[in-house]
Amino acid sequence: MNIQDPTLSARTGSIDMAHGGGGRATAELIADLFQHHLTNPILDQGNDAALLPPVAGRLVMSTDGHVISPIFFPGGDIGSLAVHGTLNDVAMAGAEPLYLTVGFILEEGFPLADLEKIVISMARAAEAAGVPIVTGDTKVVEKGKGDGVFITTTGLGVVPDGVHVSVERAEPGQAILLSGSLGDHGVAILSKRENLEFETEIRSDSAALHTLVAGMISAAPGIAVLRDPTRGGLAATLNEIARTAKVGIHLEENAIPIKADVKAACELLGLDPLYVANEGKMVCLCEPGDADAVLAAMRAHPLGRDAALIGTVTEDDAHLVEMETEIGGVRVVDWLAGEQLPRIC
Repeated sequence: MNIQDPTLSARTGSIDMAHGGGGRATAELIADLFQHHLTNPILDQGNDAALLPPVAGRLVMSTDGHVISPIFFPGGDIGSLAVHGTLNDVAMAGAEPLYLTVGFILEEGFPLADLEKIVISMARAAEAAGVPIVTGDTKVVEKGKGDGVFITTTGLGVVPDGVHVSVERAEPGQAILLSGSLGDHGVAILSKRENLEFETEIRSDSAALHTLVAGMISAAPGIAVLRDPTRGGLAATLNEIARTAKVGIHLEENAIPIKADVKAACELLGLDPLYVANEGKMVCLCEPGDADAVLAAMRAHPLGRDAALIGTVTEDDAHLVEMETEIGGVRVVDWLAGEQLPRIC
């Protein structure tokens, strides 16, 4: 990939309707910006569809839309987030991601320099993950009918033999592991959106988790459930697991890792970290006998250094998520009626 420094883009001008018209301007945008930065043998075929080599095994596919505001934030931007988010959705099926596709919806007037920064960021994220972007599409809408840029990504992966990860495999007695601290992404977005300043900069945790997942599966191929707690945070993820698998969840508040600055920011803003979005964390359910091995594998990876055992799956006809609090009480961690933070990913 031909990846420049996104802070040094000398590109001028902005998106106009001609860029979406299918003529010379469209061809130049694709060649000079998208293909220039995202180049790889499959993308460079130049066809309307990517011709992929044969793949052995069970395929996994996931599609994700990204409408985040602001598009640039501490720790990332909409480009790297689009790559990480889709890679993680594929990885949560226990799969090895193989390929990505991307679709851009651009608003007339969007600066070409900002678009180049986003594409460079995507290229860097894809290259670091070892997963190429093999095809894509661009559309342009009139000024006032979009919000700068929206991105849709699709990921394709393959599940190794002997691995079966599904929320329906959640059963009472299983251990619940969390790969790291909660709330970093959501608080980073909110602080940028509202021009809030804290003593230290809170950065998004946006990251691709598939190599962490591979290490965990190597340690315990029988892992039952993997989920990334994005919109709605840990609370929404665990409630979805409990409802789908018809089980209960018991959490230990003291065991849940939350950075001091994130906790302080949430207290200041009236937010509950359990409901704040994350983009580089995962929840894992495994048999109790595998918990130590999986936890060790997580902590051996840079993205799992702060991993912790935070609770257990229980029998509960009401399918509740309950948490034993720091002072010894028990509270229900219910679904939110709405969104704490809209347009977070």
